[in-house]
Amino acid sequence: MLALIKKRNAIPVLATFFVMGFCDVVGIATSYVKKDFGLTESVAGFIPSMVFIWFLLLSIPAALLMNRLGRKTMVQISNVITIAGMIIPMFSYSLVAVMAAFVLLGIGNTVLQISLNPLLTNVVGEKKLSSALTGGQVVKALSSFSAPFLALLAGSVFGNWKYLFAIYAVVTLLSFLLLEVTVIPREEVSGSGTGFKASFGLLKDKTILLLFLGIFFIVGIDVGTNTVSPKLLIERCGLPVEKASLGASVYFICRTVGAFLGVALLTKMDDIKYLKINLFCAAAGLALLFFAGNITWILVGLGAIGFFCASVFSVLFSLALKARPDKGNEISGFMITGVAGGAVIPPLMGISTQLVGNQTGSLAVLALCLVYLIYCAFAAGQRVATSE
Repeated sequence: MLALIKKRNAIPVLATFFVMGFCDVVGIATSYVKKDFGLTESVAGFIPSMVFIWFLLLSIPAALLMNRLGRKTMVQISNVITIAGMIIPMFSYSLVAVMAAFVLLGIGNTVLQISLNPLLTNVVGEKKLSSALTGGQVVKALSSFSAPFLALLAGSVFGNWKYLFAIYAVVTLLSFLLLEVTVIPREEVSGSGTGFKASFGLLKDKTILLLFLGIFFIVGIDVGTNTVSPKLLIERCGLPVEKASLGASVYFICRTVGAFLGVALLTKMDDIKYLKINLFCAAAGLALLFFAGNITWILVGLGAIGFFCASVFSVLFSLALKARPDKGNEISGFMITGVAGGAVIPPLMGISTQLVGNQTGSLAVLALCLVYLIYCAFAAGQRVATSE
C-alpha cells in the first residue's frame, strides 16, 4: 500500500474508491427513508434496486463509451452524476427526490466501477495490479463502514440524517478536483471491434467467461453472507434484530482487514496461489456455519468468510484484465455486470431456506457458489500456466 502511495498520480485514483463505497449507504438509508415516509416493507425493499439495477443495464454501454472518451474522463463523468444525485435531497426532501438521488447514485457508481478499476492500470504496473485493486477495495470498504457513522453524525450535528447526502457531495467534489489536476497518461485503445457484437464476442473467450462467472458468484457470496448473518444469530441464538446486526458488523470488519492485508500479500504472492489458499479457508469458515450453534462460533465462521473472500473480487478482476489487456475497457464492463450476482443469489437463498425450513438452505446456496469459485481458481491457474 505504501509503495502505491509513493506514486503521486495513483493517490487520486485510490482516493476515488472512497466515492465508490457510497452505494452501500443504501442499506442504512433504507431504514431512515422507510421511517420518514411511512413506507411498507415491500416498498422499502425496492429502494436498493434503484441503485443496483444499473450495474446490469449500463455496464457494457458505459464500457463501450469509455473507448471513445477515455477512462479518466468517464471517472469524472461519474463524479458529476454522483454530485448531482447527492444535492437533490438538499433542495427537496420527498420520496420522489430521494428515489431520484438513489437512481443517480446507482448510475454514477456503475460508471465509476467500470472506469476506475481499469484506470489503475494506467498508473501502476501489471505486477502490482492485483495489489493496487485490493488497495482500492480497502478504501471502498472504509467508505462503506463509515456510512452508518456519517449518517449518525449528520443527524446529531445538523439535525437530520439527510445531510449525509451533502457530506457525500462535498467528498465527491473534492475527489473530482483532485483527479482533475492529476496528470494520468491516456490508455491506448484499439480503433476497431468495440461495438456491442464485438464486446459480447469476448464471452467466447473461455477464460473471460470463467472469470466473469467468478465475479458473479463472489459478489453473490458477499451480499448473501451479509444478508444471512443476522438471520443465523436470530434463528440459532435467539438474539433480537438489533443485536443480531453484530454478525454483519463482524463480517464487514474482517473483510476490511482481509483486504488491507491482501494488498501486502499480493505484492509477494502469485495471484492463483493466493486465490486457492483463501478460497479453501473461506470454505472452512462456511463449513463451520453449518454446525455452529452459539454466538462465538457463528461469528468466527462469518469473520472467516469475510476475511478470506476480501480480495477474491480484485484478483479475479485483475486476472481478466491481464488475460486480454487489449480489451481492458470491454472486459471491465463485463466484470462489473457480474455485480448483478448480488441481486440473484440472495433470492435463491430465500427460496432454498423456505424449502429446507431453516437457514441451512441459505448456506447451501453459498456453498455451491464457493464450489464454483474453487473450480475457477484451479481452471484459471491451468489457463495461465498454458499461456505462459
